[in-house]
Amino acid sequence: NVPTVFLCGNSTVVDQDNEPWASWGQMIPRFFNDSICFANYAESGESANTFIGAGRLKKALTQMKPGDYIFMEFGHNDQKQKGPGKGAYYSFMTSLKTFIDEARARGAYPVLVTPTQRRSFDESGKIRDTHEDYPEAMRWLAAKENVPLIDLNEMTRTLYEAMGVEPSKKAFVHYPAGTYPGQNKVLADNTHFNPYGAYQISKCIIEGIKKAGLPISNYLRSDYPGYTPAHPDALDSFKWNDSPFTEIEKPDGN
Repeated sequence: NVPTVFLCGNSTVVDQDNEPWASWGQMIPRFFNDSICFANYAESGESANTFIGAGRLKKALTQMKPGDYIFMEFGHNDQKQKGPGKGAYYSFMTSLKTFIDEARARGAYPVLVTPTQRRSFDESGKIRDTHEDYPEAMRWLAAKENVPLIDLNEMTRTLYEAMGVEPSKKAFVHYPAGTYPGQNKVLADNTHFNPYGAYQISKCIIEGIKKAGLPISNYLRSDYPGYTPAHPDALDSFKWNDSPFTEIEKPDGN
């Protein structure tokens, strides 16, 4: 009997099971009260079309009711699909339009989320655009379909550049060998977040929710102080107790 926010996406959204991996989708409920529910249907390695093909959207639709929301963050894995009919303005658009139409048919509100940036800096310390036309295609579709857009792509550009080339590693799974049990090699993943990074990205999503004027911002907890990606939280202010469960293998997708 409360609004549900269905999260659809890839490994940057999924509920990661083990340290040191984390995502914004598993962190964002912490900032909301119990008058709203988050249902995370994301899965590592998924693209918009494979998410549909695996029946994940179909499963979410069985639970969806009027007044719910569906957030869609794709693009990381979609861009690797090549061949006839593939591409940002072709198969990707068709898949996202399916999400939008199915949600609206059930009285739910679709929200597009552009893909989070990878930690990829140029020589001048600026983030490189590595997602080809996919973020711009999502912006185009949002305008055409009158769908709210959270431009996570731009916010994470600001966030990582504010952190700097080396300090930004502290938001990702970058750890020397021996940090975790059985880890005999360096972890250097520039796509997937650790808990600190996931918290920063979840706050970016919240600011996107507020900027888009989505009513669910009314359910934010009173202790949420606000956030600007240009001024990320200090790492030493972040407290996190590792779970005993660890995973050395990188999640599917990139």
